[in-house]
Amino acid sequence: MSAPDGSPVGAERSIGQLFATATAEMSALVHDEIALAKAQLRQDVKRGATSGGAFMAAGVLLLFSLPMLNFALAYGIRTWSGWNMAVCFLLSFAANCLVAGVLALIGITFAKKAKKGRGPQKVAASVKETAGVLQKAKPHPRPALPEHRGPEAVEAVARSSS
Repeated sequence: MSAPDGSPVGAERSIGQLFATATAEMSALVHDEIALAKAQLRQDVKRGATSGGAFMAAGVLLLFSLPMLNFALAYGIRTWSGWNMAVCFLLSFAANCLVAGVLALIGITFAKKAKKGRGPQKVAASVKETAGVLQKAKPHPRPALPEHRGPEAVEAVARSSS
């Protein structure tokens, strides 16, 4: 078994090696936090785009389908019921408004989800918390080593830690 820097477990590592290992791990942590922030931001943008698309679909439906759908529906209602033509056109318009309202509700739902998604803010708070913990961290006290350390002491440490 070996340490992250490749040295065998139980072997003495210099302060420089320990510092290099800690620096590499902190760098990896920061890179992972940045990647997480990017992924969460991408997800929020995707939700926002879906919301915008639903709103646009509702608007396009209302704008372009009203004349043709109103005429077709009004004449269909007139044929089916025999009611006055004006009432048939009002019912046709109400049906189009109902469909546009449903699409707008879908857009509102996705907009709320996109607004709730505070991905980058969560990651920034996590980075600040990690930095605060590391600033307050104190080195773990180590017991004093005996004057003469033979190979059996190193091997005992290596066996006990694996």
